[in-house]
Amino acid sequence: MNDFTQTRRDFLKNSAVATAALAAGGALGMRPAAAARTNELNILCWEGYNSAQVLDPFRTSTGATVRAESLTNDPTMINRLRAGETNIWDLINVNNPWARKVMFPEKLIKPIDRARFEPYFDKMLPGFKPPYKWAMDESGQHLLGMAQRFGPFSFVVNTDKISRASAEDQGWDLWNDPANDKKYGIQASDDWNVFDLCCISGFDPFREHTEEEVAKYTDTAKRVFKGARMVGDLATMNQALVSGEIDFYLTGGTYSCSPARADGNLNIRAITPLKGPMAGGKGGISWTEITSVVNNPNLSTHAEDFLEYVQSPEMSHTVAFAEGTFNPVTQMGNPACFDLFTKEELEIIQWDSLEEEMARSVEYDIVPDYDRLLDIMSAAKREASGA
Repeated sequence: MNDFTQTRRDFLKNSAVATAALAAGGALGMRPAAAARTNELNILCWEGYNSAQVLDPFRTSTGATVRAESLTNDPTMINRLRAGETNIWDLINVNNPWARKVMFPEKLIKPIDRARFEPYFDKMLPGFKPPYKWAMDESGQHLLGMAQRFGPFSFVVNTDKISRASAEDQGWDLWNDPANDKKYGIQASDDWNVFDLCCISGFDPFREHTEEEVAKYTDTAKRVFKGARMVGDLATMNQALVSGEIDFYLTGGTYSCSPARADGNLNIRAITPLKGPMAGGKGGISWTEITSVVNNPNLSTHAEDFLEYVQSPEMSHTVAFAEGTFNPVTQMGNPACFDLFTKEELEIIQWDSLEEEMARSVEYDIVPDYDRLLDIMSAAKREASGA
């Protein structure tokens, strides 16, 4: 999931850090860019791909030194490539719009072998069959990466307090009901919170907004943050739901509530509204991670091999249940992969409702006036906290 916590000031700071790291010989103690890249692989990713469960078998089979760094928002990872770290990383794993709309046009990533990798899409779940839009460039000629983890991501409830049916029906208006003040939390996930505040305001996040809409968004942000009982991370939100301190939280989905469900709290459930302000009257938003090959002038010879390695049924199952959060994977369209999931694992990732929830979700996209909306939301958050 995404957390666009990076401000423009953060970007400048990170760029300076990256430049300094490169001048010193590279981040993470890596070799200079001109060194041979036949025995190492560097991966910039969301959590899960950096786990020993995923990396150790590849290390053992190849003898390569594999380093992975996990971050919690896409723009920070992309800005690090922009700041010169294309000399460092071989693979980057971010959410769906960035490869097609930003990284390939900016020459930060390079196409992968379509003949080698496209057959894997044939075995994926129906929504990801080739040519899968978000894995292709705008021309439809170049394959830009591989899809794997995905899921709906709107909000989470304790069904002992709010039934699934009621939450799906009321949808984003849960936050427009004054009776719910202090009954909910807000997960610190800035980009998704911007999306959700637009939905609560009654309009689609993924387009340019009018001044009237921005004014309404501003009022919504102030009211929603003022009415929150708490703002915290994923673990804090889940614990507060389990303890009964709150009844529901935004932003969330299978990704965020799966750790609580894995602990046996199946009353903690991700919800996708039945209706909403997005295209086609859809009420939810979904995400899909795309892993791409960085346009590194000294690319590791293991980059595409690793992409293929994580496509196997066994490793796809490992990726789905790597440490951290637990998620569906596109490879579940292959019976050889699906059959590896236990009944309990399917319950954790809400397999029972996944298809219908994806059907009433639009796909994560880039918000044209994101910086402005983020600044407004950040100000509302500070005001509510008394900062």
